[in-house]
Amino acid sequence: MKSLRLALRFLVVGGLALLLLVPLSMIRGVVHDRERYRAQAVERVSQSMAGPQRLVGPLRVVPWRESRRVDALGPDGQPQVRTEVVEGHLLQAPASLRVDGVLVPDVRRIGLYDVRVFEWKARVEAQFPALDVPAKHGREYGQPYLAVGIADVRGLVGTPVLAVDGRVLPLQAGTGALARRMGGLHAPLPAGAGGLAASRARLDMNLAGTQSLAIAPVADGNRIALRSPWPHPLFGGRFLPNRRELGDGGFSASWNVSSLASAAQAQLLDGEGRVGGDAAEGGAIDTVDVSLVDPVDVYTQADRATKYGILFVLLTFVAFALFELIKRLPIHPLQYLLVGLALAVFFLLLLGLSEHIAFWRAYLASALACIGLQFAYLCGVLRSRLRAAGFASMLTALYGVLYGLLASEDNALLMGSLLLFGILAAIMWVTRRVDWYALGGPEAGAGA
Repeated sequence: MKSLRLALRFLVVGGLALLLLVPLSMIRGVVHDRERYRAQAVERVSQSMAGPQRLVGPLRVVPWRESRRVDALGPDGQPQVRTEVVEGHLLQAPASLRVDGVLVPDVRRIGLYDVRVFEWKARVEAQFPALDVPAKHGREYGQPYLAVGIADVRGLVGTPVLAVDGRVLPLQAGTGALARRMGGLHAPLPAGAGGLAASRARLDMNLAGTQSLAIAPVADGNRIALRSPWPHPLFGGRFLPNRRELGDGGFSASWNVSSLASAAQAQLLDGEGRVGGDAAEGGAIDTVDVSLVDPVDVYTQADRATKYGILFVLLTFVAFALFELIKRLPIHPLQYLLVGLALAVFFLLLLGLSEHIAFWRAYLASALACIGLQFAYLCGVLRSRLRAAGFASMLTALYGVLYGLLASEDNALLMGSLLLFGILAAIMWVTRRVDWYALGGPEAGAGA
């Protein structure tokens, strides 16, 4: 009978812990909703300003138009010869590409949400070898031009300056024959009798964007260098920097990419990757990427914190149950539930405050509020300020350990495992001499 009473007691406590999963799940749902609202704020900034940027080129393009005679069937079913016109272009990637510039970060605020934007003060230099245009019967070549692919031309600040062999060329909107693949700019080039001479192009521009910048290494040899006063970059794409320096004053990074290591040139040119071949349509392009990220993402931190909510509840309930059984001080299931709800409200307070103040300040304020509330309530439940102070100290330690888990993401699993092991060891040590068969009897309830 005593064992049945004890088992029933633990079943009630376990059922209350499972019941508290409902408010904890609802709080996690609120966190995910706020993340979606922030994503919508980023989209609004991208639509009104400029989205993530990508630079492809410069590239030299020679359009052509060709008349061909083909065999076909006439309306009466008889074979006949027709003339059809086919259009295409030759595409030449540079032999060397050098990209340099500074990313100047800024913030656009939409409601409660900060969206990271930037202005890239860039210089792009490309060297092209001579291009011989193949003579072919029936083919006529048009005006060659230099094309620069830009993901969102709305981000251009002022007028870019393009110089070829020291001569400034007027830029025009669009990329001509490459318009199906990318937006951007182009400038007409002087054409020679048999093709294009070797040349050197330089482009100076200021380009604004949202969150990330990508650069395609389309040349035979590519040297890319980026600097920024923003100290928290995220490097992505197909290539990580060969050299990078990070500090409180910002970052600098450089890439040295060969066409032997990158498929970007082959993705732009024809199937055999020959310079001067027909451009392939469609497909992604290899890039090096830099994103300006916020190191303290309050929604990621709050979501990670709520994952430990059930652990807080279980540990507190276990402490209550042991205290109740060992000290013979009964605690009503409703009092268990109120204490558990107070623990759950901590995560809601943390989310709400962290949207307005620094995360560590929000965490401190939320923890102090919940610990103070628990102390005041437990003084009456446990009928002793000393006992309530003991439980408040336990909660303080738990909140401190949780903040350590959130601050040390790389070691979170190890620290969490050690925490669980230490708690289990402490419970086993405290209860090692407890006679569980003697607990839960009628005298336990009469001890109040």
